[in-house]
Amino acid sequence: MRDSTEFDLWADSYENEVETSDSNGEYPFAGYKKLMSAIYDEVMKKCPARALDIGIGTGALAAKLYKAGNDVTGIDFSAEMLKVSGERMPGARLIRHDFSEGLPACLNGEIFDFIISTYALHHITDKQKVRLIKLLLGHLAKDGKILIGDISFPDRESLEICKNSCGSDWDGEEHYSVFSDLCEFLGDECNLIYYSFSHCAGITEISRKI
Repeated sequence: MRDSTEFDLWADSYENEVETSDSNGEYPFAGYKKLMSAIYDEVMKKCPARALDIGIGTGALAAKLYKAGNDVTGIDFSAEMLKVSGERMPGARLIRHDFSEGLPACLNGEIFDFIISTYALHHITDKQKVRLIKLLLGHLAKDGKILIGDISFPDRESLEICKNSCGSDWDGEEHYSVFSDLCEFLGDECNLIYYSFSHCAGITEISRKI
């Protein structure tokens, strides 16, 4: 996990950088708007829903869900990004916490209709992702969903194609999810579906096995 100071400094410019990358159809944020809209639409099917946003950042998606009438709880380890989120959602519960260490104790026993995470989990290792997802399943309503929208790939071949096309722009410090790998690690414990939104972005939908 990167130092929170880096994200504090990025808080003001983050959304502009995302917009440029998405508009140009370039790694790392190609498909961003379509991906975010898809998660918004899915949550709105159950509005008002209880939603937990892991790595809420500046609240680009969470604020829209909040204003639409959903109950939003957000976690992030950047004080500056939480400040921006708080200005957008003055009544939301926002918690400063490093999700690479799991969930804060104040959420013990709480259940959510949706647990969402957008462009955040690539900052933690695959091992940490699997451990976190297993933990999150215990906080999910019976018919709830975990929706992870991120720089990700359906398989290793797709990742390598993107990596080779990016050259020096590829960020080798990140840990991008590969859906086929997640299925190997988690397939016996939950249901998983992958939706692709560009050559470098997708949503992993996870639900409990009934």
